[in-house]
Amino acid sequence: MVTVHLRLPTSVPEARECLSEGAVPIGGATLLWATWQRDGFPQQAMSLRELPEANVLERGRVGAAVVLHRMDGRMPDALRLAASQVGTGAVRRSATVGGNVVGSTLRCLLPAALVLDARATVLEADGVRETDLAELIAKRPLLLSLGWRDPIASAFFKGAGEAGGAPPLVVASALHDDDGTAVLRVALRDGHEFLAASVPRAADTARTLGALRDSALADAPPAAWDVIRSQAESLPT
Repeated sequence: MVTVHLRLPTSVPEARECLSEGAVPIGGATLLWATWQRDGFPQQAMSLRELPEANVLERGRVGAAVVLHRMDGRMPDALRLAASQVGTGAVRRSATVGGNVVGSTLRCLLPAALVLDARATVLEADGVRETDLAELIAKRPLLLSLGWRDPIASAFFKGAGEAGGAPPLVVASALHDDDGTAVLRVALRDGHEFLAASVPRAADTARTLGALRDSALADAPPAAWDVIRSQAESLPT
């Protein structure tokens, strides 16, 4: 029988101590069991489920230890809908925000977080700091929470997928007021690739779409452009 010592820090200093002593963060552990069975189990693991900073659930912020089925109307539509379409109900009752955004290769929540221009509060050996999503994904520090400024409106789409097949298309959009300028942010997952861009929202949807086609989204597949167009037309003017 394999025994893993599970540590449950209740403060940031305790969590830092766990990290320094080699405890492996596990999120909701929905992604780790098969890997551990293949590669070996760690001597100790760490869950953030008792850490207040990782369990916040309020307008403008969600903790990394929050399980997906708890994402409710306090979240922007894009983030709430993204969480509601991850796996099965059983998965959503155990999978966490941090596990999905940082631990998963699919990262169904990431397009929604990108269009919200979310910032990540992370824990490292020398303390807590804030960083952007690009660094979070590249370096994978321990995520404590995501924070954002609520958009005017947002939207989310996830295509149909087949078990064992390619990841389904995901598209998220959000309309923001940036110092009096309406800005449309769009992000998508195409396979395992993520693309994102933001442009000023024009009164004419065609002009907005034209600007997006000249952005980092230029190589998005035709199916994605159908969704982007639909979302751009549905968001308020």
